[in-house]
Amino acid sequence: MKWIVGLVVGLLALVALLVVVGLLLPEKHRVSESARFRVSTEQLWEIITNYSAYPTWRSGVRAVERLPDTNGHTVWKETDSHGEGIPYETVESIPNKRLVRRIADPKLPFGGTWTLELEAAPEGVTLTITEDGEVYNPVYRFVSRFIFGHTTNIHGYLNDLQTKVASKP
Repeated sequence: MKWIVGLVVGLLALVALLVVVGLLLPEKHRVSESARFRVSTEQLWEIITNYSAYPTWRSGVRAVERLPDTNGHTVWKETDSHGEGIPYETVESIPNKRLVRRIADPKLPFGGTWTLELEAAPEGVTLTITEDGEVYNPVYRFVSRFIFGHTTNIHGYLNDLQTKVASKP
């Protein structure tokens, strides 16, 4: 019986430690990653702005649903393989140059923007994605920082995009 109590106390101490460390971490973070693609700026722009085609090339996206525009911004929901959906909106779009997208649900335990910047480069284009993220829940903050890493989603997106570009005729 003592080992059960010890196990419960240990688990509670672990959770308390996660919460305390999460509370000590900053709520906001900024990370950035770049990749070069062997296509024109216009071709890459076409791919990244066509959110309705995301399920055909993004490994984490199973479905996309267009939602009503908000404040003149295009809004859609991406659903993952677990059936979880996150709404996004495009808040800035300078064709072939800059695209800013934001998580459009303030009730989530996280939020923020992705800024995608395209720059012509020798034999292609360089895409830089900058995430200005916010993680409100201290446990999510701990997990985001130490278990998943803040650049995991950017890295996955860029890898999927490389595969998509490589398969494009």
